[in-house]
Amino acid sequence: MVRFENVGVRYGVGPEVLRDINLHIAPGSFHFLTGASGAGKSTLLKLMYLGQLPSRGFMQVFGQNFARTHRKDLPALRRRIGVVFQDFRLLKNLSVFDNVALPLRIAGEDEKRTRNNVSELLDWVGLGGRLQDSPDTLSGGEQQRVAIARAVISKPSLLLADEPTGNVDDRIAYRLVRLFEELHRSGTAVVVATHNDALVRRFSHPVLVLADSVLQAGPTRADAGGNAGPKRKTK
Repeated sequence: MVRFENVGVRYGVGPEVLRDINLHIAPGSFHFLTGASGAGKSTLLKLMYLGQLPSRGFMQVFGQNFARTHRKDLPALRRRIGVVFQDFRLLKNLSVFDNVALPLRIAGEDEKRTRNNVSELLDWVGLGGRLQDSPDTLSGGEQQRVAIARAVISKPSLLLADEPTGNVDDRIAYRLVRLFEELHRSGTAVVVATHNDALVRRFSHPVLVLADSVLQAGPTRADAGGNAGPKRKTK
């Protein structure tokens, strides 16, 4: 689904912010992406959702060589990707319900089914009583849950989440990762970038670690007790 070979990213004439990235995200897989603040997690996700050009290397998404993909074909590829941004990007002129329903309406989904699915999902994330509210009236954590619901409502082939639990308490954070797991079990590939190591340790999914601009494999919950062994580059 996603394949990077020796990918590097450089802004201007400065040093590479990502270098020699080798990555394979299989269909239906689930990965956590961790690393210190400023390590490049958001940049790596931006590459995956085709919002950033690599400076070098080979990059393939959904079997398409990004370097050879025509610009007019990018929107169709991006529609297969759900993204949870750190800044939420909710439309303030739309209600909570209409923000979440937007991807389904753009895809031409039946309106009755749209209403049922959106209402059920918002109820699941604890916002069933806020359907007609404006995003401006919500707290940061509530806005984050709306953004997550919008990203997952269309059951994308690939879900990328950038710090999706940063503004919610531990109980809601765990519940949101369980929602991502439900998508994962239905066939969606999921990559969750987070600095919440305690949350990561509650699950047994593979961990990718960005350190010194290089992507490495980190310990899973099973070997987090000190037997992780040496970190290795991810092929």
